[in-house]
Amino acid sequence: MKINKILVSQPKPESGKSPYYEIGEKYGAEIIFRPFIKIEGLSAKEFRQQKINISDFTAIIFTAKTAIDNFFRLAEELRVSIPDTMKYFCTTESIALYLQKYIIYRKRKIFHAETGKLADLLPYLTKHSKEKFLLVVSDVSKENYGLLEAAKINFTRAVMYKTVSNDFTKEEPLDYDMLLFFSPSGINSLVKNFPEWEQGDVRIGVFGAPVAQAVKDAGLRLDFEAPTPKAPSMTAALENYLKEHCEPAGEKGEDA
Repeated sequence: MKINKILVSQPKPESGKSPYYEIGEKYGAEIIFRPFIKIEGLSAKEFRQQKINISDFTAIIFTAKTAIDNFFRLAEELRVSIPDTMKYFCTTESIALYLQKYIIYRKRKIFHAETGKLADLLPYLTKHSKEKFLLVVSDVSKENYGLLEAAKINFTRAVMYKTVSNDFTKEEPLDYDMLLFFSPSGINSLVKNFPEWEQGDVRIGVFGAPVAQAVKDAGLRLDFEAPTPKAPSMTAALENYLKEHCEPAGEKGEDA
């Protein structure tokens, strides 16, 4: 099997560097960053309509780096000072480490799960059950929060950003051998932009259980997903898949 062209449905890294490029070079695949969706942060006026006061909370739950960006953006726009005593609970370590962009990283105030699943963050939440939690989400979040309610976690959902389709033009063909998705909205955008598209041999990889379910709901085939114990990140899952199904670039020529 040969994978020549991979679409990563995320914005192109500003630095021009990415582990995806390294993996692509290793296996002779062209990496194209092209989001199927766009994230738009709520304005301060839109957020105020939810009648939520950030200062009322003692802990924040983050399930995405985008949530972190929009939380601190809105806090600044609303002129809310975040106290040093604030506790942060994240669904992955990479999300937790991203907090360093905004705060001085202190492990005693930052807790994270390993799998990306809210259920695996629950032990940390119940251990700090006296806190008043603010859960930062998007307008299309479909996470099952019943487990938090069942555990009697005192939390409030706060929509701080929204997801909209990043439509393809007629000049943009979907000529990829592999598509990587990070949001159910990305799958919805794929179906919207290419209603007659047939998957065929195109591989689909996803990050997160909700995205995996969206693939199945759309009647598409899921080829691999992350996070898993062997692949905590999408790049790890991608490399594992290519290692199993493809030969590194140049290997055939060396054997000839």
